[in-house]
Amino acid sequence: MKKILLMVAITLCVLSIVFVGCKAKSDAVNIGLIFPLSGPVAFYGNESRDGALLAIEEINAAGGLLGSQLAAISEDDEGNSEITINAFTKLTTRDNVSHIIGSSTSAPTIAISTLAQRSGVVLISPSATNINATVAGDFVFRACFIDPFQGVVGADFAFDYLETRRAAVLYDAGADYNTGLAEAFRDQFISLGGQIVAYEAYQTGDVDFNAQITRIRAANPDVVYLPNYLNDVRLQALQLRDLGVNTPLVGGDGWDGVIDLAGDEVLNGFWSAGFASDTTEPRGVDFVQAFQAKFGRSASQFAALGYDSMMLLADGIRAAGTFDAAAVKDAMAQIDGYYVTGRIRFDADRNPIKGAAMLEIQRVDGILTNVYKTTVNPR
Repeated sequence: MKKILLMVAITLCVLSIVFVGCKAKSDAVNIGLIFPLSGPVAFYGNESRDGALLAIEEINAAGGLLGSQLAAISEDDEGNSEITINAFTKLTTRDNVSHIIGSSTSAPTIAISTLAQRSGVVLISPSATNINATVAGDFVFRACFIDPFQGVVGADFAFDYLETRRAAVLYDAGADYNTGLAEAFRDQFISLGGQIVAYEAYQTGDVDFNAQITRIRAANPDVVYLPNYLNDVRLQALQLRDLGVNTPLVGGDGWDGVIDLAGDEVLNGFWSAGFASDTTEPRGVDFVQAFQAKFGRSASQFAALGYDSMMLLADGIRAAGTFDAAAVKDAMAQIDGYYVTGRIRFDADRNPIKGAAMLEIQRVDGILTNVYKTTVNPR
């Protein structure tokens, strides 16, 4: 009996060693991804998710991080703040995630920023531009420039590059992103010596802008600023042109993807972006080629920002020498390096100090195309 018990004990011990060894080899560190993969801003979320997935694939192919492979757990928040909170809770309690990339837009990101800070979870948004997205605390970062900078860039471009002096603004009063850009553009354009001849608001979900555009046309602007999302921009550009407003249109990164929905009404349109896919910078060229090869489509700025968000997180983990979130967020705050979207370093509020590309929508070989015009850097 003693021999049998000894044999059983040895067998269990061996099995235990094998199991633990296999588990150690098969385990991966989970990275949470929360994006709008469906709904009205699904374009942004799918692009950023795919950019992050490409970065994870490249990191794993190069040996992983600190000897561990990475595994992405992706959640769809539909651009809805309540669903974003549920996704965050699921990732952090059920999946034991301590590093999250997301979300795409400002309100859902703000909704989980306090939770991230309270839980000690590193959160980095590729594209939440509202200034309040990082105010919850030092666990919260972003890879994109902030709304005030984008609005200032738009005003500088309209005043200096387009040489316009009379601006109209049409914006969604029900969205943080839109109002932030509108206010920053208005204040900067006035400070440069320009006039805001019309400042028109609408509500989220509106599709008829004729009343606002009629007032804009009567004010006779020489530029119209549309700091709105792509579906609204498409309708607004069409209605502006139909009512005879043929001035240049300027907007923010919410325009990304509008050329896939619109026609000639968006020509003479310019928008600020975090990345230009026709870049000649080697890092950007390599990324564009890799993204095209993997997903069969051109990389947008949202894809580039998703990729950079993961690479920034990876560099923070490497610098910290641990996956511990508290150490990682301290290391990330000290980053100063070159990424696909340019040189990135963080200010005291974990906002990146970086430039913005201005793109023009043109027809190239009969196809609507975003063409790089200039870069506007922080003053």
